[in-house]
Amino acid sequence: MKSSSLARRDFIAAGGLGIGIGLAGKMANAQVSASMQVESAIWSQEYWAQKGEVKLNLFRKRMNPPAPGAQPLPVLFLVHGSSLSARSSYDLTVPGGGYSLMDVFARNGFDVWTMDHDGYGRSGSSGNNSDIMSGVEDLKAAAPVVLAETGRSKFHFFGESSGSIRVAAFVQIMPERVDRLVLAASTYKGEGAAEMQRRRDRIAELRAHPRRKRDEAMIRSIFTRDGHPSIYDPAMVEALVAAEMKFGDTIPAGTYVDMAVNLPLVDPKKVLSPVLMTRGEWDGNSTDDDLLDFFRQLPTGDRQYVILPNTAHSQLFSKNRQMLLYAMQNFLAAPTPVAS
Repeated sequence: MKSSSLARRDFIAAGGLGIGIGLAGKMANAQVSASMQVESAIWSQEYWAQKGEVKLNLFRKRMNPPAPGAQPLPVLFLVHGSSLSARSSYDLTVPGGGYSLMDVFARNGFDVWTMDHDGYGRSGSSGNNSDIMSGVEDLKAAAPVVLAETGRSKFHFFGESSGSIRVAAFVQIMPERVDRLVLAASTYKGEGAAEMQRRRDRIAELRAHPRRKRDEAMIRSIFTRDGHPSIYDPAMVEALVAAEMKFGDTIPAGTYVDMAVNLPLVDPKKVLSPVLMTRGEWDGNSTDDDLLDFFRQLPTGDRQYVILPNTAHSQLFSKNRQMLLYAMQNFLAAPTPVAS
């Protein structure tokens, strides 16, 4: 509903020295950066999905409006994390530009979608704490809208932080809707992760109410909690604070509860699609041991694990985000194997 407006491809790149983030990566990074500066008219549209009594807000961007009879573009659906809504996460306007993942991939020929989950941003609220399985139900409600509007029955998915857990759990239930899957800044069991321990330490507070405090100070702390705050542009942080605070100073608590005490919520052996996993080397939400445990259990040979050097948890907001974009673009554009 819309309204106006190798036989096995295991890939591990570490410290910027692996295949894909070396010299070729630096060259591609310059191309990605240049592409983000191109001034082009991008078409956008807002839609609504219904989950029971709750209206969920969807947002779409592509280079041109859909034309009757035209070949449908590949669909990329972006799933947000615990503390930010969809458009702030993936379509943030910052002086100087360069922070809209939606714009980058629209210009690269994708039909790009995102959605505010239950209780976030422009979406309604059921009153629950919007935990991981609630997020799966949100994605199930959104899928028919995307199918009807695009003509595509399978979509590429990108999830960051708890969004990666939401979408991986969705993939287990509805593999027929998934083409290629990108899991950024994810957490599997959370063992040895500093941020997961901080959440366990406040589990009683997180369980006490379906919403938690998410004020300006909390948003700013996202970019300091892993150390290395200089890898983020202060202008981006302030733009993000301004974009999010119009939705209030609380946010659903469910994903924090799940990540503190209910992991693992995804069985990697049931994730059947091709998978790219990315982790910033300073990400306090996970360890390489934790994520490589997940990675090794994936049944597909079409899988990649990429470590992004000089990057922390918030990969897309980092000054080094071009490395993530390069890895994503190569993964999503991978040719279909000739032999099987």
